Amino acid sequence: MRIVDIRERTIAVSRYVDPAIASGGLTTSLIAVVTDAIRDGAPVIGYGFASVGRYAQGGLIRERFAPRLRAAPAEALCDDAGTNLDPFRVWRVMMAGEKPGGHGERCVAVGALDMAIWDAAAKIAGEPLHRFLARRIGCREPPPARVRAYAGGGYVYPVDDLARLADEMRRFADLGFTHAKIKIGALPIDQDLRRIAAAAAVLGDAARLAVDAMNSYDRDRGLVAARQLAPLGLWWFEDICDPHDFATHGDVAAAYAPPIAAGEALFSLAEAKLLDRYGGLRPAQDILLFDPVHCYGLTGYLPIVDHLTAAGWPRSAFWPHGGHLFALHVVAALGLGGAEITPLGFAPFSGVAPGMTVSGGFVDLPQAPGIGFELHDAARDAFRRVHDDAR
Repeated sequence: MRIVDIRERTIAVSRYVDPAIASGGLTTSLIAVVTDAIRDGAPVIGYGFASVGRYAQGGLIRERFAPRLRAAPAEALCDDAGTNLDPFRVWRVMMAGEKPGGHGERCVAVGALDMAIWDAAAKIAGEPLHRFLARRIGCREPPPARVRAYAGGGYVYPVDDLARLADEMRRFADLGFTHAKIKIGALPIDQDLRRIAAAAAVLGDAARLAVDAMNSYDRDRGLVAARQLAPLGLWWFEDICDPHDFATHGDVAAAYAPPIAAGEALFSLAEAKLLDRYGGLRPAQDILLFDPVHCYGLTGYLPIVDHLTAAGWPRSAFWPHGGHLFALHVVAALGLGGAEITPLGFAPFSGVAPGMTVSGGFVDLPQAPGIGFELHDAARDAFRRVHDDAR
């Protein structure tokens, strides 16, 4: 069992359905890991991407991490039987010689490759990722067939913002989502309050609405927002300030009694420990949003879950950021609270695959071997172009 080739491509992604609306020039890396395993007469190819909300990591992937995998002997990458890739061994090969710290970019590059490795390994085993992962980490109970999910979106529209935001929430509800998340912090607080009221009116209850400040507040603005938001009964208040400003985060948490969500912009176990110790979070009610891809992949995410659950956090507190099929498998296998889905933005990874029903805030898991990107028309076509362009 060996890796035959690793292919990478950078594509643009947009927060909006209409890619003409300015979205910060976001990109992501698509990965195809080609193995020598044959299934149905064709090589098994694992697919991965660098999640959303950051940028592509093509340079690091091509120049640093993919060469290590190509150069590694098969025994360094495979399980003891030599019949499948071992994602944990593959991860150790990628990280060989890396010094502690420096998490901001390399973690995303490693995470994108890690996703493709897990996809390939589950395909070789002939199992959906959630079953393969649950078995691989020794879970005794089979994972559920459905998990909770909410709709992510709610970015500010440059024109007719309130009307378009309300329409977006209606589309979420029509798709079967009961909860949603919108963005705040870029506008004055009075405008954000109007946006919250418009979205909550469609959802029927502010308790079904989370707000994401995208790490935009300093201490003073964060405290003002906390005072204004606290009486609204929101589902949660997310990413308040600079992710490493634990003092400000703790001050705002002390002033805001309802649930807070954090962790999306932290990428390592060391940072997760700091958030838990100094961020003022309360395990009985608050939410952890670490992205399994941005945390050095699923292989780097697992120690974060293990450490924080041992420290008293319930698994239900974990709601992985990302908005893609991969997170659904992780939630099911690990017994986490739920996942984010981006039904409209971030094409080609928008929404779920045909046949995956969303109903009452729950979504069916894909049952094809691997992650199931092949079931999602736009994602499948994007990944196939990565493979075809390299021929």
